[in-house]
Amino acid sequence: MVIGLQQQEKIEIVMGGSPFFKELVHQIEASKSVIQIQTYIFLDDTTGHLIASALIKAAARGVKVYVLVDGYASRILANSLAPKMKEAGIQFRFFKALFSGSDFYIGRRLHHKIAVFDSKCALVGGINIADRYNEIDGVKPWLDFAILIEGPLANEVCVLCSKTWNGYSPSFKPLPCTSTQFNANAVSARLRRNDWLRGKVQISSSYLSICKQAKKEIFILCSYFLPGRVIRAALSAAVKRGVKVKVIVGSFSDVPFSKAAERFWYDWMLRNKIEIYEYQPNVLHGKVAVVDDCFFTIGSYNVNDISAHASIEANVDVLSPELAIQWRTILESIILHDCSAITTDHPLQKINIFRQFFRWFSYELIRVVLYLFTFYFKRSR
Repeated sequence: MVIGLQQQEKIEIVMGGSPFFKELVHQIEASKSVIQIQTYIFLDDTTGHLIASALIKAAARGVKVYVLVDGYASRILANSLAPKMKEAGIQFRFFKALFSGSDFYIGRRLHHKIAVFDSKCALVGGINIADRYNEIDGVKPWLDFAILIEGPLANEVCVLCSKTWNGYSPSFKPLPCTSTQFNANAVSARLRRNDWLRGKVQISSSYLSICKQAKKEIFILCSYFLPGRVIRAALSAAVKRGVKVKVIVGSFSDVPFSKAAERFWYDWMLRNKIEIYEYQPNVLHGKVAVVDDCFFTIGSYNVNDISAHASIEANVDVLSPELAIQWRTILESIILHDCSAITTDHPLQKINIFRQFFRWFSYELIRVVLYLFTFYFKRSR
């Protein structure tokens, strides 16, 4: 499907909620030399304390622990968990914006959701460290996923975390990374990055390749689904070739303007025979695309121009019929049990000039904000 997947990896799908956090704690407790965690959101709540406690215990037994979080989304840690982790010997940093305050943030976001253990094993996906992604007091978590990687690619993820930690300085010295052995049941995979300021648009290229090379079917599960002009054209062309395109989005969002902007494109999607499904139980936060029962990509990247141009993102592309079929089964089950199909007859699609104007305004507002980001970056470069 996609040329260039050379690494040989052992990869497992990890569901969000308690399965993910149990795996994260297990890997922290099993680590012997180095742990690296980079995430957009790390909150001072039950889940945040659970992970911080596990990291503090790891540091106490001599493991080198590095934690890098986004300076705006995780700013609550500055006066709570961050000092405790630093006192325990954990190397802790905030990824700094160009300009920021208590209510604003101008600059790139560190949007990674990565954890690497002894450079032999890595968790990569879209799950932040907070109660909303866990199962606390019986509350259904936000829908999200990750993969567990064991193999040479984990070492590559380790190097990426080291570079990000060091600010890509010319004098960069990688953190200790150990070699890994080939696994007999391995699959092909590759690490993909988006950091527009540094000329990295690999994940955007992967999504474009998905649209251009698909022969039968494309599943996209995505929060904040606002495809740009190029991806829209590629999706439309795929449908014209006979490819069935199914998009799963949330029925509501933690960012109301984003949900309204997303629905602005429903008319276009339905005209282009793209199937739309809204997830009902809770917020949808996952970012997965599956193609032709052979290939998938997963990580922190949302299909929108903010992820493409204003965020530092990490995904993993995987070529594996077995895992791709597992993903299709998961996504079909979500559609069957937890989604409402959006059709031309759906109440959301009834003509309402005021509602449509609000959707258009929401989309244009997001575009203007993004333009300010990219304009500053162009001037900076």
